[in-house]
This record gives sequence, C-alpha cells and structure tokens, in this order.
Amino acid sequence: MADVSIFNTLAPYHIVAYGTHLGAQMWQTFVSGITAYQTLERAHFSALQQRVFPRYFTLQTTLPLLVALTYPGIASGPSSYHGALAPANHWSVLYPLTTAFVCGFLNLVFVGPKTSELIKLRKAQEIKDGKKSIDPAPHSKDMLALNKRFARVHGASAVLNLASLGATIWYGVGLSARL
Repeated sequence: MADVSIFNTLAPYHIVAYGTHLGAQMWQTFVSGITAYQTLERAHFSALQQRVFPRYFTLQTTLPLLVALTYPGIASGPSSYHGALAPANHWSVLYPLTTAFVCGFLNLVFVGPKTSELIKLRKAQEIKDGKKSIDPAPHSKDMLALNKRFARVHGASAVLNLASLGATIWYGVGLSARL
C-alpha cells in the first residue's frame, strides 16, 4: 500500500500553491494576454481584461500568502509562516513572497481600478470628440492628457506584474535549492 503520510505535511500543499502561482502568472503574462490582444477587437479585449484582471490580481495577492502559510520548513526548522519569517529565510522566502504579495496587492487595490477608471474616461472622451483614442493625431487636449495618464498607469501595472513574476521565480530558485 502506498505511503500517504506526505499528505500530513505542508509540502504537497506548498508545491501546489507555488506551482499555481507561477503558472497563473506565466499564463496570463505570456500566453493569455498576448493571445487575446492579437485576436480580439479592442473593445472586446478591453472588456475581457477588465473581467480577468481583478481575478488575476486577487490570485497574485493571495497565493504568496498561501505559499508562506504552507512553507514546509527544512529538516527540524520551523514550518508555515514561522519558517517564512525565520531570519535565515529572509532572502530566499520572506522578501520574494512579500514582493510578490505587495505587487499583486497594489495592482488589485490601486493600479488596476485606476486603469479601469481611465479606460471609462477615455471612452467618454471618444464620444465627446467623435474620435477613438487610438486613431491617428490630432487629438483633443483632454484626450492627449487621458492617453498620457493611461499609458503611465498601464505601464505601472505591467511593471508591478513583472516584478511579482520575477519575485515568484526568485522564490522558486530558493525552493529548488532545497530539493
């Protein structure tokens, strides 16, 4: 009979949480988002992303916490968040998981909603101007200002997403050193 005692440890839950976190980030960043952008009309792409991103940013925020809570420890070292907070684990566990959490949280609570707000403002300005924000110049001063703000906020969201992905990979490198 197979030994199922491993399920009484944090290790399998930790690996699943970490794998889900890394996989979701890789999929959204390099496959799903790019494919949707290349395939859908702008309005449909925008509508899809406005539905997907809150869920994605929620995962990007909660999964680092779950990874920390399921941290299996080393030999007789502490497990769960105690192990994640242990001084010996600051660079390999605490800092990358905190970075991933903070980046996801900022996108979920501040940057993502601001991006959605700017999209709505640009749509309203398009109606007012009778011209889409992505049409060739010239644009109204209001549209130019909205496009500039949107580019900055959207860029900040992309940077936060890539920083979270980088931190998740950083954590994975530390995790692999323990295998």
